[in-house]
Amino acid sequence: MNHFEVNFDGLVGPTHNYAGLSFGNVASLSNAQAASNPKKAAKQGLQKAKALSDLGLTQGILAPQERPDVLTLRRLGFTGTDAQVLEKAAKQAPQVFLACCSASSMWTANAATVSPSADTADGKVHFTPANLTNKFHRSLEPTVTGRILQATFNNDKYFQHHRHLPDNEHFGDEGAANHTRLCNDYGHAGIELFAYGRYAFDGSKPAPQKYPARQTLEASQAIARLHGLSDDSVVYIQQNPDVIDQGVFHNDVIAVGNQNVLFFHEQAFYQTEHVLAEIQHKFGDEVLHFIQVASADIPVQEAIKTYLFNTQIINQRHGEMAIIAPIECQESAIVSAYLDNLVQQNTPIKQVHYFDVKQSMRNGGGPACLRLRVALNGQELEAVNPYTLLTEQQFTRLNMWIDKHYRDELLVTDLHDPQLLMESRSALDELTQILKLGSVYPFQQE
Repeated sequence: MNHFEVNFDGLVGPTHNYAGLSFGNVASLSNAQAASNPKKAAKQGLQKAKALSDLGLTQGILAPQERPDVLTLRRLGFTGTDAQVLEKAAKQAPQVFLACCSASSMWTANAATVSPSADTADGKVHFTPANLTNKFHRSLEPTVTGRILQATFNNDKYFQHHRHLPDNEHFGDEGAANHTRLCNDYGHAGIELFAYGRYAFDGSKPAPQKYPARQTLEASQAIARLHGLSDDSVVYIQQNPDVIDQGVFHNDVIAVGNQNVLFFHEQAFYQTEHVLAEIQHKFGDEVLHFIQVASADIPVQEAIKTYLFNTQIINQRHGEMAIIAPIECQESAIVSAYLDNLVQQNTPIKQVHYFDVKQSMRNGGGPACLRLRVALNGQELEAVNPYTLLTEQQFTRLNMWIDKHYRDELLVTDLHDPQLLMESRSALDELTQILKLGSVYPFQQE
């Protein structure tokens, strides 16, 4: 049976904006209040997905959230018509209002944690939406995310959907941004790596002092239990507290893996030698490539600036791999030189492809942030909602949809415009018809 790793990229929403909401995310804060281009952002993300499809990968699409989140604003006491709710919230509680307009669902690496059927006790693909409790603006996402995932993977013979973990800091969960899977083949049982920033119930362990540690060990352990993973196939890895304080808010900013390759910065993990030894032990006797980047070669700040590790490593023909990198890596002399040298070394990585995703980068997310990885066998792929898979026809339809509904420029001050809300809802209503999702948004259920 054939096996695939399918990347489901998140479509950028029609209200894509730079509100600078994410404390600990350097790029997000540094571009706060700048004008955004929703149309360009959506097309950049869609073009990346199409390019990977053209390289031979199976590529899917996940729908964005509805923003502004009028339902949440009403829960917080703002009343009247939708237009009045927007006006009152923007005037009376501007920071709350901006949080309810967040564009962050575009980063679907945070949508959920996914375990393939080869790893789980019941032989199903398991999904747990991330609760994202560390940031109010992101904590608004998991309910709708769960609906979108269930509409995309809508066959209970093959897919098991869990509710997100309890909405509490003890079980703070950031999804696949802190989860990596290593294996010899996508269809073989693998090792699932859960990176966490802190112990929720034990303050004696080292923790960052400047920026928050978003993922807890207890959340990672709960997901492993829910997904039916064996202890022999799981490694819990503590993030280096010092590197979190340097702006590495998720593990996928400092490490990325694919099959038998783990590409990471030497400062990524706490007690690195112990971590690598456990991974190798559980992986077994097969070849495992640890590609460790020294600070002397690439300083942490340069890795963050270019998102060297927030890249995708993909399989190509003949067993070779390629890195999908933002053009910021190409524009950095030391990073591009490092990558030029890397493809000459004795590892499976033999090519680098650069992509322009600047609209996402300016808001704090690179290529890896834009996709949720789902390993599937042939029968499972057949069971996926086919309208969410990227074909030539769907690519054309989605581009036309973006052209029809998206603005070329959006300022933060535009977000309380009732006309923008109407435009966004019209766009999302049409999108659910294109992707055959049903009524996943609150405004469709009123």
